[in-house]
Amino acid sequence: MTTTDRRDDIDAIKALKYRYLRCVDLRLWDELAQTLAPDVSASYGKRLSYTGRDQVVDGLKGQMTDDVITEHQAHHPEIEVDGDTATGRWYLQDRVIVPAFDTMIFGGAFYEDTYARIDGRWMIASTGYKRTYEAMIDLKDVPSFTLTDNHLAPATAE
Repeated sequence: MTTTDRRDDIDAIKALKYRYLRCVDLRLWDELAQTLAPDVSASYGKRLSYTGRDQVVDGLKGQMTDDVITEHQAHHPEIEVDGDTATGRWYLQDRVIVPAFDTMIFGGAFYEDTYARIDGRWMIASTGYKRTYEAMIDLKDVPSFTLTDNHLAPATAE
């Protein structure tokens, strides 16, 4: 049976993961850093691995430029709390649109996270995912595709 304190911890960890994903998609790098333990490790698929808060933030910043649109959704959390540490498994659905290359990538994966309570608040100690699939669409093959809003793109003079 889950105690009230453990339910509070699970709710806090859920909010932490959602905040992490929101910060990635909105490019809120300073706020993203606040979700990460100082010695965090991160592995995103087969190509991207980072160690340490600064390296994770800088690495993501390098990947998520203003001309790339991203959407990350995590669902179905399985969280186990053990004192001041916890583990979490999440189902990830993501989409990346790169208008300059007429490309959309989407896929699914499972995140495996660890968390640590540091100075009274939960932080991500490690995070990473393994893909279940990844698909790519050449947007020139979808003549009806239009992109009408990208709040992250720099404003252009008209």
